[in-house]
Amino acid sequence: MDLNIQEIIKGPVTSEKATLLNQKLKKLVLKVHPQANKMQIKEAIQRLFSVKVDKVNTLNRIGKTRRMRRRIVQGSTTKRVIVTLKEGYTIDLFGQSEKPATQTQE
Repeated sequence: MDLNIQEIIKGPVTSEKATLLNQKLKKLVLKVHPQANKMQIKEAIQRLFSVKVDKVNTLNRIGKTRRMRRRIVQGSTTKRVIVTLKEGYTIDLFGQSEKPATQTQE
C-alpha cells in the first residue's frame, strides 16, 4: 500500500509513560497507520521533523472485546511505535520546555 507522510503518522500518544520516555530517554511514542512498516515510519519522521532516527519499535494493540447489552463489540485496534532518536536530536511534541523557576520578591 502506498501511503504518504501525512497518512503514516496519526499523532502522539499522550500518556504518562510516553511523556517520561520523551523527557528522560529522548524517545517518541506515536500512533501510526496500521499498514505502515518500520522503514516508512522512519522516513516519515526524518522528513517531518528533520531529525535522524536510530531505531523504530512497533506495537500492535488489539482492541478488547466487550459486551454491550446482548452484542459482543470489539474495540479499535491501533498501531504504536517507539522511536529512538540519534544522539543530539530532540523533538518536543508536548510543548514542555525545561525552564528554571523564577522567584519573585515581594
